[in-house]
Amino acid sequence: MAQQDSANSSAMAGDLVILLSDILNVPVLRSGKKIGSLTDLVIVETAKIPEVRSLYVSRSFGNPSLLIPWENVHTLTGRGIEVIISDLKPYEAEPAEDVILLRDYVLDKKVIDLEENEVEVVYDIRLVLRNKKLYVTDVDTGKAARLRRLGFGFLAKVLYSSVDPEAEQMIPWTCIQPLPTNIGRFKGNVKLNVLKENLSEIHPVDLADILEEVDHDQRVMLFSTLDHEHATDTLEEIEPKVQREIISSLSTEKVVQLINDMTPGQAADILSGLPSAEAHVILDAMNAESARKVQAIINRQEEKVIHYTTQKILKFPPDTTVEYVQNDYPRHARDKDVIMYIYVVDENDRLIGVIDLKELLQADDKAFLRDVMVENVISLPTGSTLKEGAQEFARYGFRALPVVDEENRLVGVIPYRDVMNLTHHFVE
Repeated sequence: MAQQDSANSSAMAGDLVILLSDILNVPVLRSGKKIGSLTDLVIVETAKIPEVRSLYVSRSFGNPSLLIPWENVHTLTGRGIEVIISDLKPYEAEPAEDVILLRDYVLDKKVIDLEENEVEVVYDIRLVLRNKKLYVTDVDTGKAARLRRLGFGFLAKVLYSSVDPEAEQMIPWTCIQPLPTNIGRFKGNVKLNVLKENLSEIHPVDLADILEEVDHDQRVMLFSTLDHEHATDTLEEIEPKVQREIISSLSTEKVVQLINDMTPGQAADILSGLPSAEAHVILDAMNAESARKVQAIINRQEEKVIHYTTQKILKFPPDTTVEYVQNDYPRHARDKDVIMYIYVVDENDRLIGVIDLKELLQADDKAFLRDVMVENVISLPTGSTLKEGAQEFARYGFRALPVVDEENRLVGVIPYRDVMNLTHHFVE
């Protein structure tokens, strides 16, 4: 630090907490005159927490930016920063490629909150002035920080008190993974120092949600730290698009190891979402018997549901009374394959509604089916594949789905057990 007299501001005294949002864009002064505005802080990793080494100062009218060493800072407040330099010329420079810019590289980036098993965004950064040095101590993902980042600092003070748990959500910098050098203009996200033992405690479903939110490079980095079993379980829970991205980034050997630990049905679900050429490379590297089972399921998944529908169902016109169906239900249901739903069709066999058996039994005897039916029927087009049928069953939890043609005519119904048995278990 430059030599200071007794009149020096107490702002340079020890253990003063500063928020990055409070000093960004403040005037940088020399001898009381503005020479530019604070754009960013250059930090270096020292011991457990980073230390600020330089101010990155932008200037108006096309003048070159300045890099001013921290030791030249005389006072630091939310109203301005006074520096002691004799001439601007020696400090005209742009940050080198291997330095870390706090605002550019960390602010607005994502971090993983292991305690909450979710991804947060860094809206502010807490610094501490101690023994005339400025350190980075925490990142803030709270709601108040978000308002400050959006330029509504006054609103943050009104809405959130200092004791409000939602006002600040600090994550210590000691949890942040050391940032690499030579990273250029960093556009990724902050990476927390996630240890394998921490990740192993996160349920695969929650971990899948985390991996879906972070960027590709972090996703691959985190996935690669998982043990074999945890990686397999997590991969099964990830949405297909992200599955493809992860698998495309792994070696064929690694993918085969993961696939071999899955059931043939699970493996088929993942491989069927890959480009054909990639899927065949993986299948060729697998055990021949396992590959045969997986390929058989993939082939079967592409078959049309219409080939597996049944016409042995309960269907009635809309002006049928509930009493008529209830009183003679055993006869109506005899020899039917699907008896838990009543399908309502018009004179042209177009599907206009469906009634669950439970709803039928609870309905008024004198009511017409059109009065108790559900009109918004979830159905499958005749061109649907078995895999698409399985996805609809998984999404809605129905025990059977009607299959309709382009005119919405009911051509048959496919039971849940038939689709799920065919797509997952028929060769296992």
